[in-house]
Amino acid sequence: MDAPGRRLALPAVSAVLAVAVCAPLLGRGFVLSYDMVFAPRQYFVPDAFGIGATLPRSVPADAAVALVTTVLPGDIVQKLVLLLAIFFAAYGAGKLVPTEHTGTRLVAATAYAWTPYLAERLFIGHWPLLVAYACLPWIVRAGLAARDHEPKSLWRLVLTCAPAVLTPPGGVLAAAVAIVAAGSRRIPATLGIAVLLNLPWLVPTFLDAGGTYSDPAGVTAFSARAESWGPALLSVLGLGGIWNAETVPGSRAMPLIPVLVLITVAIALAGLKPLAARWGTPPVRALFLLGVAGVLLASLATLPFGDAVLDFATRRLPGAGLLRDAQKWVAWWALPLAMGFALAIEVAAARLQTRQGRTGLVAAAALFPILTMPDLAWGGWGRLGTAQYPDDWRAVSEVLGGDDRPGDVLALPLSTFRGFAWNGGRTQLDPAPRVLPKPVLMDDTLQVGADRIAGEDPRIGDVRAATSAEELTAAGVGWILVEHGTPGDVDPRLLAGATPVWSGEWLTLYRTPGGAPVKAVAWGPALLADGVALTLLCVALLCRMLPMRTLSRGRIFPPRKKE
Repeated sequence: MDAPGRRLALPAVSAVLAVAVCAPLLGRGFVLSYDMVFAPRQYFVPDAFGIGATLPRSVPADAAVALVTTVLPGDIVQKLVLLLAIFFAAYGAGKLVPTEHTGTRLVAATAYAWTPYLAERLFIGHWPLLVAYACLPWIVRAGLAARDHEPKSLWRLVLTCAPAVLTPPGGVLAAAVAIVAAGSRRIPATLGIAVLLNLPWLVPTFLDAGGTYSDPAGVTAFSARAESWGPALLSVLGLGGIWNAETVPGSRAMPLIPVLVLITVAIALAGLKPLAARWGTPPVRALFLLGVAGVLLASLATLPFGDAVLDFATRRLPGAGLLRDAQKWVAWWALPLAMGFALAIEVAAARLQTRQGRTGLVAAAALFPILTMPDLAWGGWGRLGTAQYPDDWRAVSEVLGGDDRPGDVLALPLSTFRGFAWNGGRTQLDPAPRVLPKPVLMDDTLQVGADRIAGEDPRIGDVRAATSAEELTAAGVGWILVEHGTPGDVDPRLLAGATPVWSGEWLTLYRTPGGAPVKAVAWGPALLADGVALTLLCVALLCRMLPMRTLSRGRIFPPRKKE
């Protein structure tokens, strides 16, 4: 392969991987699956900034999507996010591995991008985690540059971390990787960057510290699970083990998978030695230990005494709900696993006598993740698809947008998830909070198997106790939105005194009697936090674009000795 071909191989393979997963989703329409809900136009409601009644779980992601959808249609934004997340995950891993061999880069790309972690988080709809996962290799590259005190490396670190901090879990994933990659001497700078970028969700969390406790029942319900005959820990070691069995690729249940996981881990561990020889021992050791911590944290609820530790934390520590669904932290393990696996294959190939043998080994290693989990391709072999919102949603949104009377919108039936025929009956989060231009109150109680996980919105108790539309008005509800064609019942007493405003095949909108009390919303702290994070991002972008001579007045700073 000539030089141009070698340069194009990695981006070309990365693009092929992204298209192989997303091809059936690229037509017009929305991918609505579990927690993944995009809307034609999202609005700047208080919940998008973390100052509503619920925890800031999707902050600042909702505000970012609201901003982008003022320019682009929501379905286009969604397709770009999914494609770019997979592309940059593969491309970033290939660029990160320290090698001059194109084949090794391709092995690293597929080992990192074609994983159970990516598949399961895609199927369950956790797109911000996919974005954070795609950022991690780039954060490591920037962190290693900062460790070596390369010019502008800290600004580069800001830019690579920024897309990852769209949600609290993504922010924590990125912060930990940045800190360990940059090294102990850079902790003041990297920790400061992490705090400033995460202010959009940190500030609302601390302002409502008393309301950030989660139901301890979620510890068991959302714990990692075994996907084959091995224990949950073994599934997590293979970057799987998500709590929701319905979002697991069927291939993960094959009896051979636990054996292949152990073989892959053994190969990757052997590859850490050449990785340390090229990067230096301190950063490799730090990333490896972070990966091990991710595995242990992801499996903690399934280990002896782990359940009790997490139960205590969720009862006593504000914000400990981040430990729920702990399998997400195994993303830290994906980096040393992919880097070590790729370099071990490179070392083994170098010992082969023939070029055909070396090429065959590298090709087999690059195809290995795809062959062992083929059902990630084509949207999970048809698991994901697109759907168009019925016109009812646009009509109701226009009605609400033209009415400035106070009050939230209550979504009925009382349930977090929906199953509309217009979306093929797929399980999806209620789209109302992201489609409508007013705050939406929905029941966030979750039913996971036999476990019922209490929600975190304190207003639901008043709604459940209400027996009339007047009582809903007193609870701050100004409108009632009844969604048709989805499982669940609606108490007719709640509609008896309400006035129908709009009705269609899929939605009926009612206005509650009287005037709902006006709620004071403290916009100042949230907007200030967003402004600080955005300012840091803009300064970093400006400093990366400016010539070094402009910033340093002509001085050249030599790289310092590695730690």
